[in-house]
Amino acid sequence: MTINWMEFSPIESFAGGLLIGLAAAVFILFHGRIMGVSGIVGGLLQSSKADRSWRLSFLAGLILAPLIAKFAGIAPAIRIEQSMIWLVVAGLLVGFGTSLGSGCTSGHGVCGIARLSPRSITATIIFMAFAMLTVWLMNKVQAGA
Repeated sequence: MTINWMEFSPIESFAGGLLIGLAAAVFILFHGRIMGVSGIVGGLLQSSKADRSWRLSFLAGLILAPLIAKFAGIAPAIRIEQSMIWLVVAGLLVGFGTSLGSGCTSGHGVCGIARLSPRSITATIIFMAFAMLTVWLMNKVQAGA
């Protein structure tokens, strides 16, 4: 595997991480809740009407922000190299994993680690280990095809 240094973007990566951390801090400050996307989206079906409004606003922001960035001409080009079936399988596995792990990468990885939660630290280590294993396996499968 070769690294394309033209795609190495430490400043943009740092800025993105900083914005996510800031958003998580503001979210807990104003809502008193952990900013975990799976919990916010999952709670849409079982929440009260008042609770549903902020959840829908959060979800709308997740969808609208990249669209606004694209129309403003500041979004990077996105290239998806997998078939739709792989994307659907991956999405279902992520949903199953967030249910099994009682949260997602944003809840455990950003908010849980910041609170020094042992459960979140363990979950994040497992997320990362399986992400690395998956990339390795996919590279092996694609190399053999």
